[in-house]
Order: sequence, then structure tokens, then C-alpha cells
Amino acid sequence: MMATMDLFVPIAMLIIAATAAATDTRTGLIPNWLTLPPLVAAPLVYLVAQGPGGLLYSLAGALAAGTVPYLLFRFGTMGGGDVKLLAALGALGGPQLGLEIEMLGLCFAAAWGVVLLARRGALRKTLLSSLLLVVNFFLPARMRRPMPTAEMMPMRLGAPLFLGTVVGLVLGTGVLA
Repeated sequence: MMATMDLFVPIAMLIIAATAAATDTRTGLIPNWLTLPPLVAAPLVYLVAQGPGGLLYSLAGALAAGTVPYLLFRFGTMGGGDVKLLAALGALGGPQLGLEIEMLGLCFAAAWGVVLLARRGALRKTLLSSLLLVVNFFLPARMRRPMPTAEMMPMRLGAPLFLGTVVGLVLGTGVLA
């Protein structure tokens, strides 16, 4: 069963991440039908394959990869589909690989965002606005300066998270490493 898991998990992760990238690029959404089944099934499959330790491994992966994105979602800075995708990938790959994919994907997104902003001539202004956003977070509500939503650049994370998945599986702790 373990050899089957070793092959199935990275293939499932790549298919899910690639499908998310395609749907997110095309529609701006990562659908629940793609993220919720692996989020529920992965812990159950790990339970059957590895017992209670496998269940905890998968749940820890979902929690590790999904907690910070969930908090960002609550602050309105990340989409719910991205959160569920990261949690599902964490449930499949475990905590270390899930966090690697998350960090790699966010680094790819940040790099792409810098390129886009520089091409638009808006990099300096956006960096200053980002600083304001961070400072506002630590200020009491009465002292916060409003952040115009027009200055915030939405970014679809499906494609960067797919790249993070590929690199995480090839170079990280993934089975393909």
C-alpha cells in the first residue's frame, strides 16, 4: 500500500494543482469540487494506509498549509479557493511539503507581482501602500489610515501554487525529489 501511496500522492497533487491553475486563470475561481474531496479524502486514505499516525500526519498538513492563508482570507487578502487548495495540498503532502508548496507558490506570486507592477510603472507606489497596510495592522482602529481598494492589485494564485507544487515535489521533500 505504501508504494501505491508514494506514486499516487504526487500525481494527485499535480493534477489538483494543474486543474486549479487552469480554472483560476480562466475564471478567477478555484472550485470546491476540486479542493474539498481531497481535503476530506486524504486524511481518511492516510488513516487506512498508515493508521492513526497517518491521519494525524494528513490533518497536520492541512492545518499547517491552511492556517496562515485562512487568516489572510479573514483579512480579505486571499481568496477562499486558494485557502482550500493549500489545505488540500497540505492534507495530501503532509505538513513539511504543504508548507514548502505554500512558500514557493507565494514567492512565485510575489515575483510575478513585482514584474507586473514594474511594467505598469506602479512598483514604488504599491510598495509604499504595502508598508501602510502593514503599519495599519499594528495601529489602533482610530489611528489607521484608509487603504483605497483601487491601490490593491488582485492576483490569482492558482498558477503560482501549481509552480510551487511542481518545484516542491521535484526539489523538496516530495517523492520525486
